Amino acid sequence: MSRIIRFEHEGETQWGLWLEEGIRALPQGPYGDLTPSGPVIAQDAVRLLAPVQPRKLICVGLNYRLHAEEANMAIPEEPMIFMVSPEAVIGPDEVIQLDNAQDRIDYEAEIAIVIGTRCRNVAAADAASVVLGYSCANDVSNRVMQKKDGQFTRAKSFDTYKPVGPWIVPCKDPDTLAISLRQNGEVKQASTTGDMIFPTTKVIEFISSIMTLEPGDVIITGTPAGVGPMKSGDLIEVEIEGIGTLSNRVA
Repeated sequence: MSRIIRFEHEGETQWGLWLEEGIRALPQGPYGDLTPSGPVIAQDAVRLLAPVQPRKLICVGLNYRLHAEEANMAIPEEPMIFMVSPEAVIGPDEVIQLDNAQDRIDYEAEIAIVIGTRCRNVAAADAASVVLGYSCANDVSNRVMQKKDGQFTRAKSFDTYKPVGPWIVPCKDPDTLAISLRQNGEVKQASTTGDMIFPTTKVIEFISSIMTLEPGDVIITGTPAGVGPMKSGDLIEVEIEGIGTLSNRVA
């Protein structure tokens, strides 16, 4: 399985592949030829960074049936999308910095779609052809600000509020994967991407009918039931079957 990573080694930031024998660099980056070159680097000799640097970070709200039920909200007739700051993205093992100590600030486990090809008006049947791969994400959300503003941008755009990682992997069927979140080792969310109201292919079709998508753009696709608040000192782990585990401390 190809695991595309972005990493720091000896003071230099590079793209590469996480392989069984170690790490090898991708000199052309992740959006061209994925043939690695150069020496094998030991996995414990690098620091993993966020595997994406998106120009656009697009979110889908209320996209799991059971989450809609727990929120007492109607099932949407089409994907509910909004955009947040790409500057909020951080990588594995980086710290989520809560914007204040009083508000309720929630975790949200999500599967992230990473676009690999510039595209527009993509049919659902062709959606897989424009995807580089998938990753784990945590859509951190300040609920007080979300309610106050009546929309999502400020509540979800604080620096560090969008952990993504640890890598990007292809999936044959991203709409049938187990997805879970642990808070200090205790399972808080446990579902499958099969509970999504709009599967990844339909999400890509809908969003690309509105805007051009560029390589590296990220779409996070909604969260299962079980969202809840975080506090300083927590360890939050998002795990998605076939992709991996994204871990971040909270401060």
